[in-house]
Amino acid sequence: MVNDQTPSTWKFKLSFLFTIGISFLIWEGNRYLLFTLRSYFDWFNKPVRKIIVIVFTISFYTIPISALMLVIWYKIFNDGIVNWDLITTTILVIMICVLFITHIYETVFLVREAENEKLKKEQLERARAEAELEALKNQIDPHFIFNSLNTLSHLIEKEPAKAKQFNDNMADVYRYILQNKARELVLLHEEMLFLTDYFSLLKIRFEQAVQLQINIDPALFDQYLIPPISLQILVENAIKHNEFSDAVPLVITIDMQNDELIIHNQVRKKILRKASSRIGLNNLGERYKLTTSKEISVTASASDFTVSLPVLKIA
Repeated sequence: MVNDQTPSTWKFKLSFLFTIGISFLIWEGNRYLLFTLRSYFDWFNKPVRKIIVIVFTISFYTIPISALMLVIWYKIFNDGIVNWDLITTTILVIMICVLFITHIYETVFLVREAENEKLKKEQLERARAEAELEALKNQIDPHFIFNSLNTLSHLIEKEPAKAKQFNDNMADVYRYILQNKARELVLLHEEMLFLTDYFSLLKIRFEQAVQLQINIDPALFDQYLIPPISLQILVENAIKHNEFSDAVPLVITIDMQNDELIIHNQVRKKILRKASSRIGLNNLGERYKLTTSKEISVTASASDFTVSLPVLKIA
């Protein structure tokens, strides 16, 4: 665009500043349009429409402004002689630059939006999981209280002395539930102590008709973590669904194999007045998935019922 002018002349210096002004005007105008359009169009939902709108918008702004400012430049600094071929070429170069810079901007925006969307999704998933886990934990209280009060009612009618002992022991068991239901994991040692306390309630009512055999080295108890109130649910489940007596007791065994607790009992199915809701077992399975990302395994047959609980080894 500059022909015979030398760098020392004031006219060249002013024309140079004028072209910088053109660049500034094009840059700021397109930047404003780009940021304004971001609030109306989403890359994830309407990518094609956004591309079309961006291309047309920056073209309708950049081409007229560039043409107008270049004509003014020729009028001021080139004695009014306009070279339209050169203006066309210059506008084409400007459009290529604007499109390239716009592409860089949008790529940066897209990467940031993708990261933000991923973070939001992870936060929502975590919030959902926490809400589900809290709801599952809140089911433990009424489930335990309902079954314990039924047992207490039975003992009050038939064996008042045992009822008092049961009530005292129930308070200790319920204290553990209140203290630990908000925790995601507890030491296996704590859970085993709680199971022993809970089983003492069952022994008060059923005496020798129920038996618990724990075939695990106590030295391992402090090496593993487990969701709280897991074993109690399985023992309670076995009591609820099976017939037993002093002559034919219900034996519940707990073993450990390959970092899994194996809880087993023989099946002598009890005829229930209404179908089981399986709330306890389903609750345990959902809590396990949310807390440990592992699933429990249930193996049931006509004669045996076995549940495998993965436990987390402390590194």
